[in-house]
Amino acid sequence: MASASSPPSLFNVFVYGSLLADDVVRALLKRVPPSSPAILYNFHRFSIKGCVYPAILPVENKKVNGKVLSGITVPELDILDKFEDVEYERRTVDVSLTDSSDTLMVEAYIWADQSDPNLYGEWNLEEWEQLHKKSFLKMTMEFVEEVEQPNQSGST
Repeated sequence: MASASSPPSLFNVFVYGSLLADDVVRALLKRVPPSSPAILYNFHRFSIKGCVYPAILPVENKKVNGKVLSGITVPELDILDKFEDVEYERRTVDVSLTDSSDTLMVEAYIWADQSDPNLYGEWNLEEWEQLHKKSFLKMTMEFVEEVEQPNQSGST
């Protein structure tokens, strides 16, 4: 058992949107970590006007199906934090693993603006895969290139 002062070196992260696609995860992390199907209870996955990715917020008696990526390292978590940007807050939540019904404490990206008027309906993974996955993957690869480049301030 690690002491309370040392942060865990590996994290479990609940994903529920574009990161359900292995190729998006691979583009970001250069690998596809082991994953397990999971359910986040008392949350709802919303669509966001003008965005192709979803947001989750606490909503009683709702649930979000997703999966838990296991063994995420601190540098990988750092990449995910940058990718999810300021619109999301990373919080620790309890999820239920669907293959074992165990409960697990995991990191999840929760929409920061709880009263955002742009949230509506329910986000649909199949629709996203058909309509937006290809362009989203391209955007993800461009994001990774940007993150990996040393900051160049305008000089060529």
